Amino acid sequence: MTITISQQAFWDLFVEIPETETKGDGLNPTVDERWNMFDTICHFPKELGQGFSGGIELRDGLYLEISEYQLYDDLIVKLPERQHPLEYSFYVTGYHQDNHFYISNGQNSLWGSGLAPKERFQSFKSEKIIDINVHIEPELFRFFMGKEKKQLPQELTHLVRKPHQEYYSRSGTTTPAMQVALQQILNCPYQGMMKRMYLESKVLELMVLLIEEDVSARHGKNDTFSLKPDDVERIHYAKEILLRNLDNPPSLMELSRQVGLNDCTLKRGFRLVFGTTVFGYLHHHRLEQARKLLATGETSISQVARSVGFASRSYFATAFRKKFGINPKEFLIANSRSCMELHELIG
Repeated sequence: MTITISQQAFWDLFVEIPETETKGDGLNPTVDERWNMFDTICHFPKELGQGFSGGIELRDGLYLEISEYQLYDDLIVKLPERQHPLEYSFYVTGYHQDNHFYISNGQNSLWGSGLAPKERFQSFKSEKIIDINVHIEPELFRFFMGKEKKQLPQELTHLVRKPHQEYYSRSGTTTPAMQVALQQILNCPYQGMMKRMYLESKVLELMVLLIEEDVSARHGKNDTFSLKPDDVERIHYAKEILLRNLDNPPSLMELSRQVGLNDCTLKRGFRLVFGTTVFGYLHHHRLEQARKLLATGETSISQVARSVGFASRSYFATAFRKKFGINPKEFLIANSRSCMELHELIG
């Protein structure tokens, strides 16, 4: 059996454990002492499995979370289109699958900042899952990695993209050096201020190791890429599928299967043919369709947002303003005023 749940509903199931319960009576703590290094500790949702999740803000814009849990059933969490910080995850045990990767123990994922598309993140019940996750806000990353005026070196710009650009993602194998840092985090020997400093140093050490690996892989990549005529036809077919399903597009893996290309060829080929990513193309046409619908004056903003696939009205409004320089409500008012003036002129 597989349980499917939205990201928000999943988060809502987490219950923070009061500090008195984490400490117990001193002799018989209700939660293992190693969880005491966190600012907050939550029970993993008892409806879905058993375990804990702990989080600590190491500094403004830098957040560490560790989860250890066992699922009762396979679990799919549906993530909406959303703004995304820089993030990396290490999977110590267990395995996961999302739109981009199939990840098992001993592997890691790296995501840059930018716009994340709708995704499905699946975890499996076969064994205990332990993962270490770090969020880094783009401004803090620039502070660590930047030069003058917090400008990033050219080889790192793909990790911080604009809010309307699809985020960068990559998976890799956890190296021995990374394994050492992970074990040091899981077995932090300090408390108080020293604990926070120690954990931050290890989190940044992991970030350096990941970025070093990422830069090396990108430099070593063969940049010569060409498409066969049949591939070009399949990529145009992929575009047609996207335009027919603006409100509920297939995932990248589903789209790849439908057109008969592997996801890597589809991603690189789509950018080569249309000058943008699959998600960037979809995002552009969603907003263009929304503008046309609003221009008719016959549909509310909420209805327009839903009809083109935006689950959140507030996020739709932000995306619309970034693309057209005006809020949807202001656009409606301005368009209505223009129509009235036109009618008066005709009349």
